Amino acid sequence: MLAPHSEGTTVTQIGQGSTEFRVELPSVATTLTLAWAALTDVGHRREVNEDSLLAVPPLFAVADGMGGHSAGDVASAAVVTRLAELSGSLVAEAGSIDRALALAVEDMAQGVGVTDQGTGTTVTGVALALVSDAVSWIVYNIGDSRVYQLTGGVLEQVTNDHSVVQELVDAGRITREEADVHPHGNIITRAVGFHEPPIPDYRILPVQAGMRILVCSDGLTKELTSYGIRHFLLEKKLAADAVAAMVEAALENGGRDNVTAIVVDVLAVETYEAPAA
Repeated sequence: MLAPHSEGTTVTQIGQGSTEFRVELPSVATTLTLAWAALTDVGHRREVNEDSLLAVPPLFAVADGMGGHSAGDVASAAVVTRLAELSGSLVAEAGSIDRALALAVEDMAQGVGVTDQGTGTTVTGVALALVSDAVSWIVYNIGDSRVYQLTGGVLEQVTNDHSVVQELVDAGRITREEADVHPHGNIITRAVGFHEPPIPDYRILPVQAGMRILVCSDGLTKELTSYGIRHFLLEKKLAADAVAAMVEAALENGGRDNVTAIVVDVLAVETYEAPAA
């Protein structure tokens, strides 16, 4: 586990980094080799780190407790703790993620410091899955934390922000550049919590050798442009170096919020001939 800046934090981090981790999937005669690293920092302006993260195959997740609401750290911790219960399996399913998030909402209601109005958090991440017998990532998202993929040098934002600003961009009322400095940039339109059923967006990505996945809170993306993110993901070959460089750059650019990043690398995808039944 990479050590975060910990003064005044209550961050929940489940899982450690790995430079090489093999996943055997005999049902599809495939072996994956993964590497990953995770890092979180309270930033320069917050007293408490309300981000939480999970980095234990088959799931990787970042949850950003909602600032300004009671016990945001309780909400984010509840989400990653419930998702971590799925970590004993080789692969995950959308249904199991749905159930974990629903249980997390129930847990939040019992949390210390939670008011009658409730508390909430974003959550985003990836989970290894088998979709139509193909090894895939299930990308899941609620809120404005993000998942990116870097494949063949091309960076793509995989998730869509659930935010007022994103709705304005989608409607053509403001530009992407205006969105970056909009005064309502922190208002999200969907969350896990507030006694409401969680409704994630899902997307399927094929698992490919050489692909790099970034899962991060908005404390990173509000300080780094997509150009900057791509630069560090291309420049730093090791996942641990990539997360360290991005978090450091976000802090140097202001560190106005908690900053959390997970980088997952697919080092190899190997198929073999299954033995005859």
